[in-house]
Amino acid sequence: MLLSIKNLTVNFNGDDRKITAVRGVDIDIARGETMALVGESGSGKSVTALAAMGLLPTSAEISGQVSLDAKTMPLGDENRMKKIRGDRMAMIFQEPMTSLNPVYTVGSQIIEPMMIHSGLDRRTAAEVALELMEKTGISDPGRRFNSYPHELSGGQRQRAMIAMALACRPDLLIADEPTTALDVTIEAQIMRLLRDLQQEFDMAVLLITHDLNLAAKNSTRIKVMTNGEIVEAGETAEVFRAPQHPYTRKLLASVPGEKPLRTREATTILTARNLCCHFPIKKNIFGRARGVLKAVDRINLSLGRGETLGVVGESGSGKTTMAMALLRLIKSRGDITFKDADLATMSAAELIRARRHLQVVFQDPFSSLSPRMTVAKIVGEGLKVHRIGRNKKERQTLIARVLLRVGLTPDMADRFPHEFSGGERQRIAIARALVLEPKIIILDEPTSALDMTIQARIIDLLLELQAEMDLSYIFISHDLRTIRAMADRVMVMHQGRVVEEGGREIFTAPRHNYTRELFAAAFDV
Repeated sequence: MLLSIKNLTVNFNGDDRKITAVRGVDIDIARGETMALVGESGSGKSVTALAAMGLLPTSAEISGQVSLDAKTMPLGDENRMKKIRGDRMAMIFQEPMTSLNPVYTVGSQIIEPMMIHSGLDRRTAAEVALELMEKTGISDPGRRFNSYPHELSGGQRQRAMIAMALACRPDLLIADEPTTALDVTIEAQIMRLLRDLQQEFDMAVLLITHDLNLAAKNSTRIKVMTNGEIVEAGETAEVFRAPQHPYTRKLLASVPGEKPLRTREATTILTARNLCCHFPIKKNIFGRARGVLKAVDRINLSLGRGETLGVVGESGSGKTTMAMALLRLIKSRGDITFKDADLATMSAAELIRARRHLQVVFQDPFSSLSPRMTVAKIVGEGLKVHRIGRNKKERQTLIARVLLRVGLTPDMADRFPHEFSGGERQRIAIARALVLEPKIIILDEPTSALDMTIQARIIDLLLELQAEMDLSYIFISHDLRTIRAMADRVMVMHQGRVVEEGGREIFTAPRHNYTRELFAAAFDV
């Protein structure tokens, strides 16, 4: 075996107690093999990987043994570990924007491990780096070599991280959630790239993920982890076919299904005609725009009462810009009609009144909920703006009622957002929208940052609320499986335009090449 982890246990000392993050974990990976380590956030996956790399803080208490090529790793000797990391073992982290140094160019960060571990001079290292950048699919590597991380797209940053990890051709690559924040087509490209490079370099890969679909497509063996322990292990196909542990069955059951077909026609509640959002691209010294970015270009849509319109497309396709235009949160051209009223021509006062019935739930509840406000103030803020409730006591009753409705308890009202899990924070965001009893809720990637079991619970909650309150949703996502579980109709966006629109048949018979490419990346297991 190339990598062997035996009886690994990791403890962290808290303020008043010891926390066991990993307990008795055994992992063996052969050269050239891909193993998936699967589990939800907090299960201990990343701690296991960081322990194997010797990257845990000194406060961590580690017991057990980690071996590479039958040689025990000197986890307690940082100087010796530095010589191994980047040379024989490398790691791709979950979020490249926080892993890449923002003050150094991409090229300088790729050549660093080659200069340290391989003894290459700067010029030779730069030549190798350019070859790696080209091999990892970074367009125009000569220019990108001198770019800073913020100047690259998410997919390009992830490719740069891969190039940096592979600079010294390691024997083992640990990929920790390498595609979490990426679109499905970019995800497919990244994983195809990793497979090709793995074959070329004869690497072993430990793939850490909470995405069962990703594990199914890209690993030969799988270990399932929860509460710091491995609860199931085996050949990937066999574990998916006949899971033995209740937790594995729970994970597999959380994969979104398909929404039942609507049995009645929906009365149209919202329409948009020729909706456009064009932005000038930079200005010259005379103040004139050098060009126009057509973020949203001549879009038509309609939404029925009680209906869900799924909007899909990659990052930059214009999905969120369209949503902000519908809410009149950004400038746009075109007609927007809500219940026979023209939103585009409303006064500020009229628009405030209309927005009671047009609410939004954002992608990241931690950044959209004020950290300085209690749940009661967050949820109750709209009640004050729209003068709902005659007094404080009545508003408190409305807040308690809506918290119960979204699966929380009234005693949580006095707590702050940081005291909740990701799924609970998203429920708070839904409660904030729901307390005003809106007609339409725009849901912008509401489950993308959540584990699969939490995603499933949020989807179930949204469907229950829709049936109970006859809500209309515009559900924006790049996750096709979630769209299939939520949407009655689907609209596919690409480069600011709608390239295909249709009912549920779009999943089985997409007409546009771009739609077929998206669906193949999402559903081809």
